[in-house]
Amino acid sequence: MILYSFRRCPYAMRARMALRYSGCPVEIIEVSLKAKPAEMLALSSKGTVPVLNVDGRVIDESLEIMRWALEHNDPQDWRLCNDPQAREQAEWLISENDQVFKVHLNHYKYADRYPELPLEHYREQACVFLQRLEERLQHQTYLFADHPSLADVAIMPFVRQFAAVDPDWFAQSPYRRLQAWLQDFLESALFKAIMAR
Repeated sequence: MILYSFRRCPYAMRARMALRYSGCPVEIIEVSLKAKPAEMLALSSKGTVPVLNVDGRVIDESLEIMRWALEHNDPQDWRLCNDPQAREQAEWLISENDQVFKVHLNHYKYADRYPELPLEHYREQACVFLQRLEERLQHQTYLFADHPSLADVAIMPFVRQFAAVDPDWFAQSPYRRLQAWLQDFLESALFKAIMAR
């Protein structure tokens, strides 16, 4: 089982976290985005990480890699199997992260490429999603339960990326619960393990 990955890519991060959490033995090949290996491109013409090769079966979407790993082993119920309503809401939130927040995050992170509007505008757009997360964290430690779920792990790398654009601004922002939630993940043994060089 081989995973083609890039250490700082949020999509690859969430795939690595799910694979490690589920205990799937995987060889990780760190990819240079400027010189992608021919073997990876032969498996997936998309040319983006992560790409998982499981005995010839290719999974080249990070969420699908996460779901595949959790189907094999999910000791803390990241899939929220006992709460179908929460599971449905979690899927919606992940979609909102991937389809909407990620666009605003890219504009915020690379604001110099989008000079038609000021950086603050892009940040405000992204903060609509952050506020939604903050409100969810009023009721429990994680987004849908008192333990991490697929949604927490799928979304966290993108919140980390947002926070890194202007750490001082994020530290002074009103998202206190979200800050604690992010810090908890950043200090976790799981995250440290998947970010080890």
